[in-house]
Amino acid sequence: MAKQPKALKMLTHGQVWGALDRLAERAGLSPSGLARRAGLDPTTFNKSKRITADGRERWPSTESLAKALAASGSSIDTFVQLIGDHGRDVRSVPLLALAQATHPGHFDAQGFPAGRGWDAVALPVAGEDHAFALEISGDAFNPAYRNGDVIVVAPRTPIRRGDRVVVKTVAGEVLIGELRRRTAKALELAPLGADGPDRALASDEVEWIARIAWTRH
Repeated sequence: MAKQPKALKMLTHGQVWGALDRLAERAGLSPSGLARRAGLDPTTFNKSKRITADGRERWPSTESLAKALAASGSSIDTFVQLIGDHGRDVRSVPLLALAQATHPGHFDAQGFPAGRGWDAVALPVAGEDHAFALEISGDAFNPAYRNGDVIVVAPRTPIRRGDRVVVKTVAGEVLIGELRRRTAKALELAPLGADGPDRALASDEVEWIARIAWTRH
């Protein structure tokens, strides 16, 4: 008997409003404070506005969401991640400064955390086996990542073209970019910073590559 396809989970009002609440919290604001900063009526994101007069659940408008993202300095990718955080367990993940990641002894051959020098940070990364976090310093990756951002790297998650990835080269470099192309013989990364050329690497130059699964701004 052929397997039946899994039913798709519908996006719920609670997930979207919960993500807006978390967006406000990350900005150090209440929902009304976020609305005010976004130039909206302060009651726009209040709980009383999430249900219509006849008891139906209401979605936030696209315009109000766009203004909230701009006011908090966040991207739509961040908002999607906040929706995905709904129901995730928070656990401790190994943390390393990106500048230290170039030093030998911090990773095994598969790109899993190893050795000493790691700190720990609590992040919602349930289901990400062997996940680790890297803290960005400097402005080399603006506007994608800013100084102090923490990226969560998932070495066992499948990678597709267009994903943001971390690459460790045999020479010891740690590169961050968007995977533009990958073949059996080579891969090509597009830079995340405002400037810079694409980077092409032969497969034998790559020690490991892993997908960036989550970002804490």
